Parts: sequence; C-alpha cells; structure tokens
Amino acid sequence: MAEVIIYATQMCPYCHAAKRLLRSKGVEFTEIDVTFDPEGRRRMTEKANGRHTVPQIFINGRHIGGYDDMAALDKAGQLDPLLAEDG
Repeated sequence: MAEVIIYATQMCPYCHAAKRLLRSKGVEFTEIDVTFDPEGRRRMTEKANGRHTVPQIFINGRHIGGYDDMAALDKAGQLDPLLAEDG
C-alpha cells in the first residue's frame, strides 16, 4: 500500500474531509499537524511547491495537492491506483 502523508490543521474542514475520504478507502496515513507549527508549515510549503493552504497531501512522495485535487483524482478513477502502489 502507498505511503500517504497529509499536512493538516485541527480546525480545517477540508483536512477532515480528506482524512474521511482516505479512511473510507481503508488507507492508513501519517498526519502532520501544522496548526501551531510555523516551521512545519514552512517545510510543507517547500515540499508543496509554494502551496501554503492545508491540507497538502503526498502519496509515495508525490505531491497530490489539497482535498479538491484528491477528490478530483478519485472522481476520475485515478486515486485508487495511486493508493494501491507500494510506497
């Protein structure tokens, strides 16, 4: 199964939606909470090519984007194959 990392904050509804979608697919993920972590958010922004909003989602080291990006991949049938790849 893929290695999934999600950068999130505690109060972000899109973060909760992204985690809900991943859980509905039985996917385990690592959550990095950047709510009160400016250095963590800076690292996230660097990894996400300047995107600073949350969530930022990575599958096997590949930047997927935010919740809307992941939901679009799911709707297009492209998320499940990414999640099935070994990390």
